[in-house]
Amino acid sequence: MPDDLSGRIEEQPLSSALSERYLAYALSTIMSRSLPDVRDGLKPVHRRLIYAMHQLKLDPRSGFKKCARVVGDVMGKFHPHGDSSIYEALVRLAQEFSSRYPLIEGQGNFGNIDGDNAAAMRYTESRLTAIAELLLRGIDEDAVDFRPTYDGEESEPVVLPGAFPNLLANGAAGIAVGMATSIPPHNAGEVCAAAVHLIAKPEASTAELLTHMRGPDFPTGGELVEDEATILAAYETGRGSLRTRAVWTKEAQKNGTWNIVVTEIPYQVQKSRLIEQIALLLTEKKLPLLADIRDESAETIRLVLEPRSRTVDPDMLMASLFRATQLESRFALNMNVLDAGRTPRVMGLKAILRAWLDHRHEVLIRRSRHRLDAIARRLEILDGYIKVFLNLDEVIRIIRNEDEPKPALITAFELTETQAEAILNMRLRALRKLEEMEIRREHDKLSAEQKNLQGLLASEPKRWKVISGEIDEVRQKFGSGPLGARRTRISAAAPVVTIVAEALVEREAITVILSEKGWIRAQKGHLADDVELKFKEGDRLAHLLRCESTDKVALLGTNGRVYTLKASDLPRGRGDGQAIRLMIDLPNEDGVLKLLLPDADQTYLVASTAGRGFLLPGAELVSERRAGKTILVLKPGEEWAACVPARGDHVAVIGQNRKLLVFPLDQLPQMPRGTGVQLQKYKDGGMADVKTFALAAGLTWRIGEKLRVEQKLTEWLGARASAGRMPPNGFPRGNRFGD
Repeated sequence: MPDDLSGRIEEQPLSSALSERYLAYALSTIMSRSLPDVRDGLKPVHRRLIYAMHQLKLDPRSGFKKCARVVGDVMGKFHPHGDSSIYEALVRLAQEFSSRYPLIEGQGNFGNIDGDNAAAMRYTESRLTAIAELLLRGIDEDAVDFRPTYDGEESEPVVLPGAFPNLLANGAAGIAVGMATSIPPHNAGEVCAAAVHLIAKPEASTAELLTHMRGPDFPTGGELVEDEATILAAYETGRGSLRTRAVWTKEAQKNGTWNIVVTEIPYQVQKSRLIEQIALLLTEKKLPLLADIRDESAETIRLVLEPRSRTVDPDMLMASLFRATQLESRFALNMNVLDAGRTPRVMGLKAILRAWLDHRHEVLIRRSRHRLDAIARRLEILDGYIKVFLNLDEVIRIIRNEDEPKPALITAFELTETQAEAILNMRLRALRKLEEMEIRREHDKLSAEQKNLQGLLASEPKRWKVISGEIDEVRQKFGSGPLGARRTRISAAAPVVTIVAEALVEREAITVILSEKGWIRAQKGHLADDVELKFKEGDRLAHLLRCESTDKVALLGTNGRVYTLKASDLPRGRGDGQAIRLMIDLPNEDGVLKLLLPDADQTYLVASTAGRGFLLPGAELVSERRAGKTILVLKPGEEWAACVPARGDHVAVIGQNRKLLVFPLDQLPQMPRGTGVQLQKYKDGGMADVKTFALAAGLTWRIGEKLRVEQKLTEWLGARASAGRMPPNGFPRGNRFGD
């Protein structure tokens, strides 16, 4: 290696060299690019954009200028980075769906909520909005510090005066090295109300502030579905996760059909990608309740969701979409900002408001002092003018005759350098008598203003009163009207909608048909009792049950077991159906006593042919096992004879020996399974039928098409397990109640 280079080599461990350089890069990213300042809520690129447009005099009352001109000024004077990143920042500040309160007013194509990019900067134009003017108010009155630009040729503000609560109103998002920020937009009127409350009550808690500022207010609307405790915890710590949902309504169509119409979607969700996501899930058959999606959006969002069937539950449909798509999204709250000392910190709501108010307090002091200095300079000049008007002839003589009139004037009238210079620069037309009156009037006005400002600087309560008034002015201007009205609804925590498997099945009326030889099928609609049905040769109807396709059907086996089938799993059509033994493990020697729709809230009376029984909770009549489960424990030769709803207060039992017994229902025990207790005593045969009824209404039975009622039941009333007596005249010879 040549000797002339040896002095330039510095030995250093690679780890320390890399760590130093990476740390420098990380700090630059954190402080100069990614994190907003808590005082004005702006990142450096946004601040430079607004200040450059201020220098170009692009205020709301002026015309527009090409965005390329703005980007060129920012890049050349303040921000030594690529033009595309600067233009993207400008575009975002102008997009109404990105910024709750746009700081830039755009003219031309600035993109849309579908995710389409803005037109090239040579085609678009921009100017500042009234809100950006508020951020700049006092920029020329020594309200904030300035620093040299990157090339040292000009200066730029370290922070803007920030008369608008921009950090909370517009939010911020950014990823630095090792840290990130994510602050949602809020309603400016609510933020101002919270700030005014904090001025009046500095010890206010976050919960009190949230009574004024209820939560995020996204530019795209939507609905916030979180409970108050979750929101409070997020704003107290500065970290949390807030769940937002699309806003939807059910829109009726012809013939009882309906559609879901989505009118607002969560913040930062691109509409086109959302539609693509839903369409893909439809193609993959992962949204069984949804048939189609259409985008009918124009100036406002309108997504039409068509259900698979009109019997689909709307809440269940939306719950499945919220679970699978971006119609529900989580906004990660991470209020990581640069504090007044340029130090990254995660701050809670109260700390952020306090930092902004302290900045406004400092700005007020600096502007007041700047104004006092300006008033003092002007009063000095006005004092000189007043002296001149008392001796106009002498002043004119000195100016006409003296080679150096300035020292002569200073000596003759005891003037200061500033006063003498102002007098020499005075125009002759200002020597009128009327001008003297105006000067005295201006002197009095400025003296009064000077006194007020001195009183303001001497009293902190007065300063906070002025700041409160300024904030209230912002609240009245931007906290009402179309721009200030709250867009995001805030609801309680959304209820958890359990999407059961039955909800994924089209809900329709069906009739379950079981033949005597054990073939089961379902037909669409509720069939009448006398409907003509076709079966295999030698077979006929055994049981018929009207239900819906979403129901579960309980099959009560004569062996004392209960089996459960989903109605949606039953074979459809007018064919013979399927053998029941292929669907459940029912032994060949056993049959099906009854088809039943179990009601978990209903109690049932179950009984065997031997006349033993008990009360059974309805929830027990469901079994997820193919082999079913035992309900009634039977002895050899016995079968399950009855399962009827336990309604009323008495039980009527009729035996094969044609003896009737009536006893109170409360004499039966309730149990999940077992042999039961004796209902009626038999010498020969067993139980023929059983039913429950209300004693006051009387016992009923059916003879053909007629229904008979027997209310005088005293001679049949007895204790459980009694033998009973012969039934009333006219009781059916088949020993069954028939209803």
